[in-house]
Amino acid sequence: MQIGVETAKAVDQRRVFVVDEDEITRAALQFMLHDEIETHELATPEEAYAKGVDWLKPDVVLLGVSFLKARGSGLVGEIGARFPGVRILVVADKSDETTAVEAMKAGAHGAVVKPLTLEGVRKKVDTILGRGGAAPLIQLSAIK
Repeated sequence: MQIGVETAKAVDQRRVFVVDEDEITRAALQFMLHDEIETHELATPEEAYAKGVDWLKPDVVLLGVSFLKARGSGLVGEIGARFPGVRILVVADKSDETTAVEAMKAGAHGAVVKPLTLEGVRKKVDTILGRGGAAPLIQLSAIK
C-alpha cells in the first residue's frame, strides 16, 4: 500500500537500514518508509555489516537507542567507519534523550523520537537525505 508516495523519491535509489532490537519498531519503520525508499530491517549492527556489502550500502541507518545504551556512543563511529558517508539517526523514546544527545556528539546526524508517525519519519529521512525541497543538512560542531 502506498500512502502519499512521491514517485521521484521512490526511484532515486536511496537505501535505509533499520537496525533495532525491537521487532515491532523495525517493522513499523520499514512499513513507513518502504514505499519511498528501499528499506531493510536488521536486528543487530552485525547483520547490517553483513548485508551492507559493496553494492548494498545504506545511505541512512536508523539505529535503535538500545544498542547505544549497551555498547556506548562509540558505535556511531564504528557504523560510520563501516559505511563511509552514511547518515545515522537514533530511534529513541523521549526518556532516552541523554543517550541520543551523546550519540549526536559522537557523530550521529539526528534522532527520531517516539511515538513514530508516518509523516514525521518520512520528513526526518527526507531532511537527512537533503531531498524533497528540504533545506540541506549541515553538520555543526560545538565550539569549545
